[in-house]
Amino acid sequence: MILGVDIGGTFTDFVLIDAQGRTHIHKRLTTPDDPSRALLAGVAALDLPPDADVVHGSTIATNALLERKGARTALITTRGFADVLHIGRQTRPRLYDLHPRRPAPLVPARWRFEVTERVGADGRVVTPLALDELEPIIAQMQADGIESVAVCLLFSFLHPAHEQAIRRRLADGPWQISLSSEVLPEFREYERTSTTVINAYVAPLMARYLTRLEAGLQGRKLRIMQSNGGVISAATAAAQAARTALSGPAGGAVGAFHVAQLSGYTHIITFDMGGTSTDVALCDGQVPTTSEGEIGGLPLRLPIIDIHTVGAGGGSLAQVDQGGALTVGPQRAGADPGPVCYGRGGTTPTTTDANLVLGRLDADHFLGGGMALAVADARAALAELAQTMGLSTPEAAAWGVVRVANATMERAIRRISIERGHDPRRFALLAFGGAGPLHACDLAAALNIPTVLVPPTPGVLSALGMLVADLVKDYSQTVMLRADDLDWATLEEQFAPLLARGQRDLIAEGVAPSQVHLTRALDMRYVGQSHELTVPVNVGDDFIAAFHAAHGRRFGHRHPGEPVQVVNVRVVARGGLTKPAFPTEAPGAPDPAAARIGFKTVYWGPDRPEKTTLYHRQRLHAGHLVPGPAIIFQLDTTTVIPPGWQARVDAYGMLVVNRSPG
Repeated sequence: MILGVDIGGTFTDFVLIDAQGRTHIHKRLTTPDDPSRALLAGVAALDLPPDADVVHGSTIATNALLERKGARTALITTRGFADVLHIGRQTRPRLYDLHPRRPAPLVPARWRFEVTERVGADGRVVTPLALDELEPIIAQMQADGIESVAVCLLFSFLHPAHEQAIRRRLADGPWQISLSSEVLPEFREYERTSTTVINAYVAPLMARYLTRLEAGLQGRKLRIMQSNGGVISAATAAAQAARTALSGPAGGAVGAFHVAQLSGYTHIITFDMGGTSTDVALCDGQVPTTSEGEIGGLPLRLPIIDIHTVGAGGGSLAQVDQGGALTVGPQRAGADPGPVCYGRGGTTPTTTDANLVLGRLDADHFLGGGMALAVADARAALAELAQTMGLSTPEAAAWGVVRVANATMERAIRRISIERGHDPRRFALLAFGGAGPLHACDLAAALNIPTVLVPPTPGVLSALGMLVADLVKDYSQTVMLRADDLDWATLEEQFAPLLARGQRDLIAEGVAPSQVHLTRALDMRYVGQSHELTVPVNVGDDFIAAFHAAHGRRFGHRHPGEPVQVVNVRVVARGGLTKPAFPTEAPGAPDPAAARIGFKTVYWGPDRPEKTTLYHRQRLHAGHLVPGPAIIFQLDTTTVIPPGWQARVDAYGMLVVNRSPG
């Protein structure tokens, strides 16, 4: 048996695959003060046997960075480079902001220490390391209660011996130690320092959390989801906590692509709308990854799934700003007090309250009927908002809230598709999260996306994705070599230590040698460019031609006559884990009468009420055809089929939603 757990801002989701291959889902309100409380309560409620495995996507690192509540961290760096974190880059995310504010460094000036040493750009030692200078630094760190130390020396990715010597000297202290030569052995001093500091900042919190969690799990095997779409052991996650910073959204993208492939779709846009935010990713035949991530305004240069996030979720607050415009998010109600309709003290309406007032949610069918919603409270909050906006009815205000939320999410999808040269009409929109299927058809209509996919358990798909993820480790090394001077024999010399490390690490994690798969990639650029493209390669490939082709696809132009530089070599080590099998069902008659549970009035516009058919998702079977307008209820979400659309159930239980013929 294996259990996947995804802790979100509002709900903690559980997906259990039992010994017979059956899927069980469970949801609990998140406990923000200690997320492990909700997780362990769910484990108890599911009566998880002691030999079951648990795969968990953690928000500990993410929350610590966003809220600036990490460990007391010090930085030790080469003399003259203590202010790298403060100087940063001259980027202007808000070009027309007259008073830009950069995020404060995670390490204040008084805890940024310098030591005498210098390594040249060729990897040779210019100035030996003065280890004796560490004595007063150690004394100050002990006096100030430092919990974690980031060590980031100039060009240490070429010569890590100085960092390793510092770790040996600090090893007896009451702190965790992160070396940049191990966390991110790549050039670009600011990004390498920032990533190493992020790891140091969150590692003690993650270690303490995992220690509590493993004690509560009482010997059950625990794996942690990474931001790159793979899983790692709890011990590795405690030491390399920065790799878990965006693990929840990563699990959703992996799960979405997996279930889409089962139903025959390999070109999808994932649309994960939860209670706090919406995450979107474009999968053009594979799950996209990038090493250009950012969190809390700080660069995080570790491989992550390329996901774009906006502050629009079911719990996003709807308010009128000083200029009289309606805004939805990014402020949120969270799990406590939550939306007004939860009856836990919330007074500001949210997107969830708007959907309830419009009839798209139903008070008697929320969470499978396990949580009653206060319709009157939601209507009163929307009526007050309508009065502020000069509207006549709560429904008109609710429709405005939904439209504004949709506009925010539509922009997010445009950013990852149209703005990158992709036509949304070539893709299917796979909707999941607790609120995704409520809004998916509206977004598809706005973007001319022909097909919407709603998996059997959309509200817990991120947790399901953790169950189908492989064990994955990433390795990289800066080399800075002219491509014209390289052949595959020379390249293999660069790849060899990374390949050996990947093989060794996965076997140590319990992967059978026959299940270890190693892939190579090169970060390449034209000489003089400041950014690279990652190009997957196999031994013997014409890697220069592959780069020209990749540059042409990404930017619309290529320059075969220009010299090319190989900046980094990369290896991905993937350990194939046993995937749960998903049952199929032979298609039957199209009439869904057996799943019909009634009718209700639903608003499909501010003044457009219409009789709508209600269905129970568990009673829908392969071959059923559901015409719109319809609302489909299940434990983990509600799916909206607007007028002019229809849904077909495929063999895997996927709802395939298209425009109605004619």
